Amino acid sequence: MQQAKIGTGFIVSPRGHILTAAHVVAGCQRIQVRRPGESAVEATLHAQSPQNDLAILATALNSRIPAVFRAAPNVRAGESVLTYGFPLPGALASAGNVTTGTVTALAGLKDDPSRLQISTPVQPGNSGGPLLDSRGLVVGVVISKLDAVRAAEVTGDIPQNVNFAIKGNLASNFLEAHGVPYSTAAGGKDRPLAEIADAARAFTVRVECWE
Repeated sequence: MQQAKIGTGFIVSPRGHILTAAHVVAGCQRIQVRRPGESAVEATLHAQSPQNDLAILATALNSRIPAVFRAAPNVRAGESVLTYGFPLPGALASAGNVTTGTVTALAGLKDDPSRLQISTPVQPGNSGGPLLDSRGLVVGVVISKLDAVRAAEVTGDIPQNVNFAIKGNLASNFLEAHGVPYSTAAGGKDRPLAEIADAARAFTVRVECWE
C-alpha cells in the first residue's frame, strides 16, 4: 500500500465529520487525516457524491469550533474569498497555505450552475478545502482548476487563476441528506483575513489516500 493522493478537507460537525472532494478519496484502501502539527487519524468514507464531487468522512477528531456555513445572503460575483489547504505536498509549507481572491462568476464551465468560478489560486492538494467569505463562513468547497495547457491549445492563450468550487448550499444539502449536523450563520461583520486564516487552520485537515 502506498500514499497515492493528498487533498484537503474540513471539519463540519463536533462529532468529527469531514467534508472533502470525492475525487480525493476515490479508490482509497485507507484514508487518514491530520491537522497541522498533529498525528494522523484514521477516517472512513461515510458518503460520497461523484456527480457533485463531494464526500463525507467519519473520524474520531473533535472540534469545538467546526466550520460554519453561510445561510444568507446569496454569494455575489466580486465578493472576496479565501481558502486554506495543503497544496503541492512536499514542496510547500506542511502547516497549510492561505490564498485569497474573488468570486469571478456564479457558474462553472459551460454555465454549470453547481459551481462558482474563483480567482483564488489553487494547486494540486487544495481539492476539498473550504472556500470562505469575508466573515469566515463557508460558501463553497474547492474542487478544481482549469487545465491551462489544454485551454491554451484550444484558445491560443494561457488562462490565469480560473478555478472552481462547489456551491456551499449544495454542500450543506449533501450533509443534511446524510444525517450530518452542521452549523449556519448569516450576516455579521467582516473579519481580518489573518483571523479567518487562524480559524480555518483549526478546522481544516490534510487528507491522505492510500492505495
